[in-house]
Amino acid sequence: MEGRVLKYHSGFYHVFHDGGMTVCKIRGKLKSGRKNTDIIAIGDLVEFEILPDGSGIIEKVLPRTNELIRMTSGVKIEYRQVLISNMDQVLLVFACTHPEPRLRMLDRFLVVCERQKITPIIVVNKIDLLGEEQARALFRDYEPLGYKTVFVSAQTGQGIEEIREILTNRISGLVGPSGVGKSTIINQIDPSLDLRTNEISDYNEKGRHTTVVREMFPLKDGGFVADLPGLKTLALWDIEPEELDGYFPELRGLVKDCFYSDCTHDETEVGCAVHQAVDEGRVSRERYESYLRMRFGDEEEA
Repeated sequence: MEGRVLKYHSGFYHVFHDGGMTVCKIRGKLKSGRKNTDIIAIGDLVEFEILPDGSGIIEKVLPRTNELIRMTSGVKIEYRQVLISNMDQVLLVFACTHPEPRLRMLDRFLVVCERQKITPIIVVNKIDLLGEEQARALFRDYEPLGYKTVFVSAQTGQGIEEIREILTNRISGLVGPSGVGKSTIINQIDPSLDLRTNEISDYNEKGRHTTVVREMFPLKDGGFVADLPGLKTLALWDIEPEELDGYFPELRGLVKDCFYSDCTHDETEVGCAVHQAVDEGRVSRERYESYLRMRFGDEEEA
């Protein structure tokens, strides 16, 4: 039989098929494969066999159309963690305040989506705390670049209907820092899911990790959505420094006009079309600085 993996916990995979769920383990021969990445991730399409006791055993993982990756460094190896696969889109959820938005983290997520050919949608939550006008000002750089941006309040319900339409009949992942309201948004979309939520710590305004198990949920109106654990970093694990400008929509059209073909777009470069565009206000200085941080700064700093 064929189904989609919706949940992984303690060595067991919950596979959705024909409107129902079968709890499966992996066939031994699959375990002997790759050691530095997840063999099976939520969102994967798998072939499995149902055993006499009603449980299942996964025989094969079908090829992925895309995958959202996080690299984690261990003592001896670097591990390629597949957060979710086979998505139609990923919703990048940030709060406009409480916690304050880390736009360099958002820029990093957008680069990863560009690299993996995943459609990103920016969701700005908690506009009831700041006001929509101020929230739009904070995130003003993104819609002109073609990134759909939705402003919502999970508390008042503003914008939730638009999110419901975006999620219906699609496979989606919700990604973002802890405490921005991902689980609350999903509960507004489908209250029957009743996902656990936590408030922001008043002490340091950091979100507490509410989602600890990677899990995808079928929506009553159709489609699937995954509420992924809050992320602090997302490494640009397979992007070479010299190709990074190609994943910034506002930069990639300027590269051909740089005087040097190997221009790094640093402020010291002579004849750099990117730097000139920044000086003239045609490229956001904040986004340009995000580019420089990704290319020359800490690999995982957001």
